[in-house]
Amino acid sequence: MSKKIKKKSTFIDMTAMSDVTVLLLTFFMLTATFVQKEPVQVNPPQSVSEIKIPETNIVSVLVEPNGKVYMSLDKQPDRWEVLQKMGEHYGITFTDEELKKFSLLSSFGAPINVMKEFLALPTDKQDKEIVNLGIPCDSTNNQFREWMRYAKIVNRDLVIAIKADGGTPYPLVKDIMETLQELKEYRYNLITSLKNAPEI
Repeated sequence: MSKKIKKKSTFIDMTAMSDVTVLLLTFFMLTATFVQKEPVQVNPPQSVSEIKIPETNIVSVLVEPNGKVYMSLDKQPDRWEVLQKMGEHYGITFTDEELKKFSLLSSFGAPINVMKEFLALPTDKQDKEIVNLGIPCDSTNNQFREWMRYAKIVNRDLVIAIKADGGTPYPLVKDIMETLQELKEYRYNLITSLKNAPEI
């Protein structure tokens, strides 16, 4: 006569595991820093430098391969005030609604004369349109210089960071640097991607 073996319960209490998961998820959400959306994809050149730029009071200058220039300021009040000053300089009056919309942009890059039309576009159309625009930075119409001048007037503590694509011709980046020199801005950071240092 054979005895029946009692089956043991296979139930595993997962309460502790789900508690740990929720705690980890909360930790990562609260400590994460969000990367700002950039108007164009830029692959910066590589370097072995590990110097980090500050996380606040940054004005970023983005130069894509064809030389189009875009900028971003990390503080909303700075963006509001800079656009207001640019409007005064070029004789354009921006409404509070337009100033608010501009202050919510993570990056900007449109000639000042089309800025009102650009801000009137829905967000998804702005993302498509900005790729074709860019801030003028040539000798006859250097609006980049004015944006940078007013940005530094609004916030004197701004750190300048230039991020250019590895394929951007040097003369285009040089124009940006010369414009900064005209404004007596001799200190700026060049953003690069990290590569491994050669072993000795």
